[in-house]
Amino acid sequence: MKTVAVIPAYNEQDRVVAAINDATAFVDAVVVVDDCSKDKTVELAKQTGAHVLRHIINRDQGAALQTGMDYALSRLGADVVVHFDADGQMAGSDIPAMIAPILAGEVDVTLGSRFLGKAVDIPTFRRLMLKVAIFFTFWTSGLVLTDTHNGFRALSKKAANAIRLRQDHKAHATEILDQIGTKRLSYREIPVTIRYNAETLAKGQKTSAMFRVASDVIKGKFIH
Repeated sequence: MKTVAVIPAYNEQDRVVAAINDATAFVDAVVVVDDCSKDKTVELAKQTGAHVLRHIINRDQGAALQTGMDYALSRLGADVVVHFDADGQMAGSDIPAMIAPILAGEVDVTLGSRFLGKAVDIPTFRRLMLKVAIFFTFWTSGLVLTDTHNGFRALSKKAANAIRLRQDHKAHATEILDQIGTKRLSYREIPVTIRYNAETLAKGQKTSAMFRVASDVIKGKFIH
């Protein structure tokens, strides 16, 4: 059973090597999808021995994940695909617990939950907005979860082939959950640790962007 981590990266030269090395210790291969970075992300990622792909235009995280999953499945023969961030917020040591239920054939997808695990130094307002997102996710997908918009996921080959991301931007996180529901994929939440700091908060998704995410999801799901 081959496990491949897919790491989308955009202007992550200061953190991508550490993230790759962290994931590499727990998977068989790492695919980095550089989303047209303007810094040295590509050069540094290549030096680690990871498989490095590059978008010639910036398409955002959803598109990068789909590119990485396609490559992991078709070129590397992945049996399990792990979504892992380049910014150092996730812990590679959580990967074994994430993939274990899939390797055992118990579920199709595992979803990391920082609220079952640890959300280190998470701002109070961010915590509140994420709690609101839980209700939005239930409304759009019917899934009952303790955490949403957590990018730490693992997918079986079946699930990775079934899920197709059309939302290039941050709405892909909700789109994945929606497809888990509509395609009747089995899932389980796994406690994980997500670490926040001033640098990753400044670079990451702004709280105001959640309204755009909601709009994109509603357009994609209900407006044809």
